[in-house]
Amino acid sequence: MNEHRSGSTKALDNQYIMHTYGRYDVVLTRGKGVTAYDEDGKAYLDVSSGIGVNSLGYCDEGWVAAVTKQAATMQHMSNYFFSPQASVLAEKLCTLTGMAKVCFGNSGAEANECAIKIARKYSFDKYGADRNEIITLRDSFHGRTVTTLSATGQDVFHNFFFPFTEGFSHVTAGDMQCLEEAVSDKTCAVMLELIQGEGGVNILDKGYVRALFEFCAARDILVIVDEVQTGVGRTGRLFAFEHYGVQPDLVTAAKGLGGGLPIGVCLCSEKLAGVMTPSTHGTTFGANPVVCAGANYVLDTVANEAFLNAVEERGAYLEKLLRALPAVKNVRRMGLMVGIEVDGDAHDIAVKCVENGLLIITAKNLLRMLPPLTITREELANAVSILKSTLKECP
Repeated sequence: MNEHRSGSTKALDNQYIMHTYGRYDVVLTRGKGVTAYDEDGKAYLDVSSGIGVNSLGYCDEGWVAAVTKQAATMQHMSNYFFSPQASVLAEKLCTLTGMAKVCFGNSGAEANECAIKIARKYSFDKYGADRNEIITLRDSFHGRTVTTLSATGQDVFHNFFFPFTEGFSHVTAGDMQCLEEAVSDKTCAVMLELIQGEGGVNILDKGYVRALFEFCAARDILVIVDEVQTGVGRTGRLFAFEHYGVQPDLVTAAKGLGGGLPIGVCLCSEKLAGVMTPSTHGTTFGANPVVCAGANYVLDTVANEAFLNAVEERGAYLEKLLRALPAVKNVRRMGLMVGIEVDGDAHDIAVKCVENGLLIITAKNLLRMLPPLTITREELANAVSILKSTLKECP
C-alpha cells in the first residue's frame, strides 16, 4: 500500500488539482451549524453555505443520522433495481410541487440537460425533428457542460469549447416583445431562472413571468424553470415559481436539496410523464440511496409552512440590517437569497471578509449571501457586523 505523501493541503492542491476555481486562502476542515473552522481552528461564519448547498448548515444531527444509517445499510445500487429511498423522495417531490414524474441526476447541470432532452423529445414526438430550438434569457446561468453553457445567456461563457451545442438563442429578460419576436415555428421551449443567481441576483417581474407562461401555453411551447439555486426553501417558498402563481412544464432542482450531498432532479408535468422511455436518459449515480436519504431529511425539515415563514422573516431582518450600512447601495432579495450592491470591488471585499471570518461569495459586481436556512437572527447580526467592519477597511 502506498503511504500518504506528506505536504500541506495548499501545496498538494496546487500540484495535483486542476485550478478551475479561484481559491480563497483558507483550508476548511470541519463545520457545525453556520460555523466553519480552518486547519488552525479559526472560526468563520458561513453565509454562502457551499453556494447554497448546505441548506441546514454544517452537519445537522438529523441529516447526519439519516445518511449514516443509509450508508451502513446500502450505499449504492444500480438503477435497474427499485430503491425505497428514491421512490419515497420522488413521491414527496411530486406531491409538494404538483408535478408528475422525477428523473434523478447528480447536479444542476445534469438536471438541466435532462430538461432540455425532454423538451426536445416531446416536440420531436409531436411535431417532428425540426422543432428543437430553446430560448433562454440573457444573464442566465444553467451549467458548465457544453450544452448548458450554450443555454447560458452570458457571452463570457461562450468561448474556448467550440463547437457549442446548436439550437439556443438568448433574449432580454423582462421584454415580452423581444421574446415574442424570437419565437418561431422551430421553438420548442423557453428556459429561465426566476431569480438569476450567477447573473447578479436579478429577480424577474411577476407580470412578465405570467405573460411569458400564457404566451407559451397558447403555442404548446414548454416552459422550463431552473430552480437549481432558488429551490428547496431558499426564497421562503419551497420553490420560487410558487411566488409567481405559475405551474411550469419542467422544473429542475439541485444544490440545497441534498443538504450537502450531490443531487439533481428534473420534474415534469403530467403531459410529459411518458416522454422519456428506457435508454433515452440515465446516469450511474442518479438516485443514490445515501444521497436520497439526505434529501428526504431535508424535505421533511424544510417543507412546512412554519419553517418557510421563518426563512422569509430572517431574510427580511437581514435586508433591514444590510440597508442600514452606509456602503450598501441596494439589496436584491427573496427569502434568504440576497444580492448586495456595494461601493467598491465586490471580489476584493469578499476576500477581505474571509480574512475577517465571514465566508461570502459574489455574483458579477455584487456580494451574495446564501446562508443556511437555519441561520439565527443573532448569527445574521454577527455576519452583518463583520461585513460592516470590512467595508470600512476597504477603499
